[in-house]
Amino acid sequence: MDSSITTRLPRISLGVLQYSGVSVSDSPKMLQGRINFFVENLRLEHELARLAEIAGIREWRGYLKQMGTDPSRYRPASEALLRRLLQGNPFFWVNSAVDVNNFFSVLHALPLGVYDLTQIKGDVTYRLGHAEDRYEGLNGREVSMENKPLLADALGAFGSPIVDSKRTCVTEQSRDLLHVIYFHDQIDSAKQDEILGSVGRMFTEINGGELIQSSIVTA
Repeated sequence: MDSSITTRLPRISLGVLQYSGVSVSDSPKMLQGRINFFVENLRLEHELARLAEIAGIREWRGYLKQMGTDPSRYRPASEALLRRLLQGNPFFWVNSAVDVNNFFSVLHALPLGVYDLTQIKGDVTYRLGHAEDRYEGLNGREVSMENKPLLADALGAFGSPIVDSKRTCVTEQSRDLLHVIYFHDQIDSAKQDEILGSVGRMFTEINGGELIQSSIVTA
């Protein structure tokens, strides 16, 4: 946790999970059915026009404003996912690791990121982006990360609550993964532990492997 983040958001925290020996593939029908059922209920419960009132969306939009980023131009990943679904678009299937990640993102209205550990070099820092922080995002566009919260290693920025980089994306060849939950400060420690546990259990249930780290990182 870098002071560039914590001076603005002193109560911010991350949920961090590390997996070893996972097997990434197409999502099984069981997971697809569960997610599709959830999406159907989501559309019944929420209207697109009231998206910004959802707890989690509201908090993360406020965070981005505090850091100097317009949340209407650079939306948190969780908001972008929920917006697509509430517009009537289908859930975008990628693979069994990313699909579990995205399911929990819309379930809790929180940004989550899952990363290939073999592409991460050195220590990971959660900090505010500098002018030189740029990468090719999963959306296919080069993204400027200035004044945006991000994860960086020895090679530079690679992940963010907004959009992750292609460099560390998870494929079917990935075996060792880092999973990050970007909490906001309205979620108490007990709820954070509950979410962390449910993410780890479902992820390894679907993808196999071993959960070798599960912790909450605070300022």
